[in-house]
Amino acid sequence: MRFFVFLFLFLFVFLLFLGCQSAEQQPSPTPDRRPRHEMVESLRADLAAERHPSDGGGRAWIEADGDAPPTATVSSPGRWVIHYEAGPEGIAEGGMIFLQVSPFWGWSTPQTDYPAESGYTEVTTTAEGVALEAATLDRQLLGITLGGRALAAGERVRMVYGAGPAGAVADRFAERDSRFWIAVDGDGDGIRQVLADSPGVAVLPGPPARLLLILPSTARPGESVRLTIAVVDGLGNAGIPIAGEVRLHGEAAGAVLPELIRLEPADRGHKTIELMPTETGTVRLEATGPEGLEAESNPLQVTTGGSRILWGDLQNHSNFSDGTGTPEDLFLYARDVAGLDVVAITDHDHWGMLPLAQHPEMWAEFCELNDRFHEPGRFVTILGWEWTNWIYGHRHVLHFDDDAEVLDSIDPRYEHPNQLWEALRGKKVFTIAHHSAGGPIGTDWSIPPDPELEPVTEIVSVHGSSEAMDSPSLIYSPVPGNFVRDALDRGYRLGFLGSSDGHDGHPGLGQLASPSGGLAAILSEELTREGIYEALRARHVYATNGPRILLRTCFGGYRLGAEIPVGADGTTAGNGGVPGIPPNTLVVQAIAPGVLSHVDVIRSGEVVQTVLCNDERDCSFALELAEIRAGEYLYVRVAQRDGGLAWTSPFFFVASPEGGEAHRPR
Repeated sequence: MRFFVFLFLFLFVFLLFLGCQSAEQQPSPTPDRRPRHEMVESLRADLAAERHPSDGGGRAWIEADGDAPPTATVSSPGRWVIHYEAGPEGIAEGGMIFLQVSPFWGWSTPQTDYPAESGYTEVTTTAEGVALEAATLDRQLLGITLGGRALAAGERVRMVYGAGPAGAVADRFAERDSRFWIAVDGDGDGIRQVLADSPGVAVLPGPPARLLLILPSTARPGESVRLTIAVVDGLGNAGIPIAGEVRLHGEAAGAVLPELIRLEPADRGHKTIELMPTETGTVRLEATGPEGLEAESNPLQVTTGGSRILWGDLQNHSNFSDGTGTPEDLFLYARDVAGLDVVAITDHDHWGMLPLAQHPEMWAEFCELNDRFHEPGRFVTILGWEWTNWIYGHRHVLHFDDDAEVLDSIDPRYEHPNQLWEALRGKKVFTIAHHSAGGPIGTDWSIPPDPELEPVTEIVSVHGSSEAMDSPSLIYSPVPGNFVRDALDRGYRLGFLGSSDGHDGHPGLGQLASPSGGLAAILSEELTREGIYEALRARHVYATNGPRILLRTCFGGYRLGAEIPVGADGTTAGNGGVPGIPPNTLVVQAIAPGVLSHVDVIRSGEVVQTVLCNDERDCSFALELAEIRAGEYLYVRVAQRDGGLAWTSPFFFVASPEGGEAHRPR
């Protein structure tokens, strides 16, 4: 049975991040996504394995330095003393104790062979007659086998992690509770159990390296808007107790700018202030801050018309599964550092040291936090979790009501997408496929997305772009024939959004520590769950890989994501509710934080027009397209010089009903 322990640990640590190898670059009607059947079976075997009463017994703690709780600093060496005390059942001779420092991102692997190197760990016991044999089993995992005799109840093992001169290097991402997971195989049969209350340390951020200025993207004249000011370290970690002044200047559309904003250590490096632009125009602010830091805001368009744009990150992971930071810390970061309007934390159903689907107390705690942070009109939280299916692809599930439970993808009742959708039907909920073109695993697009429950798809995240093989910032391990554009070619009508799929504790700012991020731009007048639900249902969304590019587009007066009637003559019917826009005319306006390179117009799988933006930050044009046919689709891709990207949801062209009357999108 020890086989299951080692197999699980190996798969758990590596496969999530490494993904499959690239397939041959040849299109295929049935792309080889390399589903991980063996992984599912190993997870099921671990779940079904019978635990001995001694498995997972005992307690553990980290030795404190006086009254101060144990801490670490990102990417810095340290030394931590971990004590384990055997529980009432003890540990049999041949049993094992496991030290698993957080298996994500950057902790040194505990090792006992090289005293001068990082991660060196001393393992001792005062239990006379007990012999300990310690060995590194995998990344960040140390196994300690007991010999000589059993470890009796109350007897202890002491582990000094970072005992050598190089210490042990901490994770590169800050968090409040980075666990040193202790697991026990009490009877030596190869089946272990994790101590749910394994101890942790607070990982502190590094020195200040970036100043952030974040504005909303749209406002009406005379409307109060929030400016978020934040100081973070080089990887976007927040919580820096910095003191100093921030001075603002720039184009403010009539808003009165404060002479200076004072940051105090108690602010933990971030502050939100109110501004009130009174004139139409584009607001771009600049700032100088403590230690010579400088920043420029994203653009804010102050206008009497046009759709209101909300910014959301609808896929993030906390340390309730395999991410960084507590759920509470992620909510705080999303609201107070990233300045998001909308966030969803979507921890895995059955992936992490303590599977969420098997720990209802964790789900109850998360639901309570989700409700506590929800503030309609200011900051919207959406209850979510991830259906982490290693055969058909990963989907996160967003609930817009309170009737929510985690449906485990390794449960035979919910192992297929159709079973998932049937279990969710009748609820106010959406599923969203992500990293669908490759990465850890691609989506099985041979299964049609449920038109009611899956109106949008995630086209970009920290994994890269799943749009098409010609996309910049391409996802790793891409599977030809399995891109979102291939799904559109199958006839699926999917809107586009981005979300970070963040595991670093930085919702809304995934691009600070990765080559790509992901954001959802949501067109909704109401900052409420209901308004966001309706916008997603109608596909009134667009995607970026991190930058807050303000993008407005319509076709013949129809909004992005619409189903547009087209007659036999190739002309669209009606004006979609926006007068003055001729039929068959695409109108695009992009206002970007960075210098724009070009805009691509993609029609039914082909780039049919590239509009150069002359290295400006504003780019607008109108383009007439001839002979539109029912069944076609059209969308726009915007590129900044620095690699920033945005994609509109497609327009879908449908056969005009008799009489040519326009109709609304579903």
